[in-house]
Amino acid sequence: MNVQATAKVQPDAQTVTSVKHWTDTLFSFRVSRPQSLRFRSGEFVMIGLLKDDGKPLLRAYSIASPSWDEELEFYSIKVPDGPLTSRLQKIVPGDEIILRPKPVGTLVLDALLPGKRLWMIATGTGIAPFASLLRDPETWENYNQVIVAHTCRTRDELAYGSEIVKALPDDPLIGELVGDKLCYYPTTTREASDIEGRISDHIRDGRVFDHFNMAKWDAAADRVMICGNLALNKDIMGLCEAHGLCEGANSDPKHFVVEKAFID
Repeated sequence: MNVQATAKVQPDAQTVTSVKHWTDTLFSFRVSRPQSLRFRSGEFVMIGLLKDDGKPLLRAYSIASPSWDEELEFYSIKVPDGPLTSRLQKIVPGDEIILRPKPVGTLVLDALLPGKRLWMIATGTGIAPFASLLRDPETWENYNQVIVAHTCRTRDELAYGSEIVKALPDDPLIGELVGDKLCYYPTTTREASDIEGRISDHIRDGRVFDHFNMAKWDAAADRVMICGNLALNKDIMGLCEAHGLCEGANSDPKHFVVEKAFID
């Protein structure tokens, strides 16, 4: 999930500390964190590499690590001929990337009114900002239930999000806060799995609510965060509005928020 940008001023260099390749098309990596960087879990920053002409090529990446982490984690797709990802996928520990330390974004708790249930709905690498929020104690302190709905083409593509979700109950920092609040709903669209199909269809026909034996969306209780491809974003936004939920923003908290920065 990224968008191309240009920069006139070279950002700070940060050192890659670890890299993990999840599939042939997906990888995550961790880098050093600038001492001055402060961000809210769910925000994104501009990161990239220098081009041959010495100018930085930057794209927006959600920070997948929580705001308290001493390092920064990112989750990326590999695009063979992508100007940035074709090179970024080859990084190894010790390499440097460049980072513009100006975090922004709408997938933050501050953009939502208080509620009881928080839905995190993602496709593909859209799980990254939720990987940050899921490891933030404030998320679990604010909500009675947190439902993570992640849709990918195959089971292998669910692995990054699945590993993070499964580790939450045993996390030394937030494990006790998580308790029985966590609900996980992974779906696949191109491979057989326990739950198949697009999450929007499961919301529309009520399957996901039946699965967890919970009521359908209600503006008094439910808050929704959306991060995916354009089709998913539009579909889920429409479903939110059909249930009486209104779109919020940092300056005007409401019932749901969607990250639009990654849509061309």
